[in-house]
Amino acid sequence: MAAKKVRLFANVREKAGTSEVEVNGDTVSEILDEIIAKYPNLEKLIFEDGKKLRGYINILINGENIQHLEGTDSAITEKDEVAIFPPVSGG
Repeated sequence: MAAKKVRLFANVREKAGTSEVEVNGDTVSEILDEIIAKYPNLEKLIFEDGKKLRGYINILINGENIQHLEGTDSAITEKDEVAIFPPVSGG
């Protein structure tokens, strides 16, 4: 299993202290577990009620929201670009 690069944005990036992490996993769920293991302070930002992904967190694989794929069961390869976006507001 090769490491996957995951890009972090906005307050997820701020809480992790980095804009990119390398983690192992073959599905979104597995890489999220690895990210939480490395950065426990992200758990409440990303999940609610245990392992349920917060509704406002957007995870993209190659620009496509996982909600339009297989959700957290979506497969990831080392060639995929994964990004985690929290809600962004502004004016």
